[in-house]
Amino acid sequence: MAPTVSLPVLVALLALVAPGFGVAPGCDSPAHLWCSSPEIAAACQVQSRCPNLPHPAAAPVELSLYFESLCPACRQFLVLELFPTWLLLPSEMLNITLVPYGNAQERNVSGKWSFQCQHGPEECLGNMIEACLMHEAQNFSTYFPVIFCLESGTSVTENLEACLQVYAPELDRGRIAACVQGDTGMALMHHNAQLTDALDPPHQYVPWIVVNGKHTDELQAQAEASLLGLVCHLYQ
Repeated sequence: MAPTVSLPVLVALLALVAPGFGVAPGCDSPAHLWCSSPEIAAACQVQSRCPNLPHPAAAPVELSLYFESLCPACRQFLVLELFPTWLLLPSEMLNITLVPYGNAQERNVSGKWSFQCQHGPEECLGNMIEACLMHEAQNFSTYFPVIFCLESGTSVTENLEACLQVYAPELDRGRIAACVQGDTGMALMHHNAQLTDALDPPHQYVPWIVVNGKHTDELQAQAEASLLGLVCHLYQ
């Protein structure tokens, strides 16, 4: 059997027997180094001849979910599409932003923010619990399983302690409660109101799904039908 010759070696041999063969004007490295780094390969225009070069990672798909804690359609999408997709995909493929607010309305009453929610005061409380949970946990992989637990359970507002025990026992329930009852929770909800009001186009319903900075009826329908398929299609 004849010995095999690697592409970099073959390129070097060609350069020796035929100086100037295929060499780019900006290439000042010897042929045996052409495949030693992405920068040299680009300068010598031989990237296609260097299959073992590392390739830069693709940018993750960015998904933002604008939702309400007690909205049935929101809960269905988060529990049946968003959370399973997040579990299945490598972390570098998908970045998720959660904005619990939805169709709520805010008013400034004597210098303090007041909120009215589509599904009543309990939904406002659920929104604030989840906002404070995210604020205290910071890390998405810490708080998202807890939010999944809340949204898939019997009560978003009463199951926080149980969900924390299962998914994030390191979090301090007292700090979350203090956030919910204090100025921090109000500030977080006001921030979510601003994010929601700034949507372009303005949201018309919830869940409102934004993918890579865009919302269209087609993207919304694809995400709700098969989010995993949509993310795999968009990831470059």
